[in-house]
Amino acid sequence: MSGVNRGVRGVGPPRGALSRAPHFAVVRTPAVSLRFRPRALVVAGACLAVALGTGVLLIGSGDFPMSPADVVRTLAGRGSPADSLIVNEIRLPRVAAGLAVGAALGLAGAIFQSLTRNPLGSPDILGFSQGAATGVLAVIVLTGAGSVAVAACAAGGGLLTGLVVYLVAGRHGAHGQRLILTGIGVAAILTGVNGYLITQAKITDAARAVLWLTGSLDGRDWADAAPVIAALAVLGPLVLIGCGRALRMLEMGDDAAHGLGVPIERVRVLLLAAAVLLTALAAAAAGPVSFVALTAPQIARRLTRTAGPGLLPAACMGAALLVAADWAAQRGFPGHQLPVGVVTGLLGGGYLVWLLVTERKTGRM
Repeated sequence: MSGVNRGVRGVGPPRGALSRAPHFAVVRTPAVSLRFRPRALVVAGACLAVALGTGVLLIGSGDFPMSPADVVRTLAGRGSPADSLIVNEIRLPRVAAGLAVGAALGLAGAIFQSLTRNPLGSPDILGFSQGAATGVLAVIVLTGAGSVAVAACAAGGGLLTGLVVYLVAGRHGAHGQRLILTGIGVAAILTGVNGYLITQAKITDAARAVLWLTGSLDGRDWADAAPVIAALAVLGPLVLIGCGRALRMLEMGDDAAHGLGVPIERVRVLLLAAAVLLTALAAAAAGPVSFVALTAPQIARRLTRTAGPGLLPAACMGAALLVAADWAAQRGFPGHQLPVGVVTGLLGGGYLVWLLVTERKTGRM
């Protein structure tokens, strides 16, 4: 057991956790058997309620304020034509994009942290966000293309970066510290490439690119939100239901997972591909919003009081964090509207410092 605990250092259970193992509930149907933690479902439901409630407040705020009741009534199709135009055509796409991007980043962050067995495992740190940014900057600078091309190039850039990191880290290094160090190196290289691309752009394209690199939901429409929503609809069930148990087994170490019948390499590649694609499409929709993928899984894990990946709570927490940050960016500074990435950077940077100090005090770094 001590060997297993050393294999998952950084995200493993705290001392004494084995004596207070989480309670599981099982739901069986003729087609599928699901095992879940009731507390995790409660936390996920609470985070989802916060995310949706904040979204309603966001939709109702602005130059044409609306009460939450009016917003809900309009969303249900019972509002006036003017209210319907403001809610459904102008404000709802931005909120939907924020919810989808936050959920995608939270889910991707939980996958990365579980695979690396390290709370610092995040697409921000591993270089995948920078890879998606490189793809987007290339298409903005070279062609000035629209949303579809931006989403495609973001996905391509993120997946290509993921492949490079995986190959450099090596087949047996696609987890743990080696993957993190490789990702940091690739991220540094791509940051330089992104800076060069900006210097080669026209002034208008460069300004657009800089705003996008900060992370912003301003002006987002359904074309921006649709790819992320579609990815969540397809990859969410695949990861949560299809790979959730295998991911929990991988957290115990490769030997234990192999002994339990988990096809280690196939599951790891599938999860990495899903997480990279979610990160890339989220970056295409809102830019490389920082620290949501890092903080959401950790906060969700502390609320659920479990050592496992907590994929669903992390996704819901990510959605709540991003729409709350967007609300703060719009309303927290009177007379100024900040990009949402500025708010997540300020809060996430402070969280990262606290996390590093905590990990050092506990001897995990």
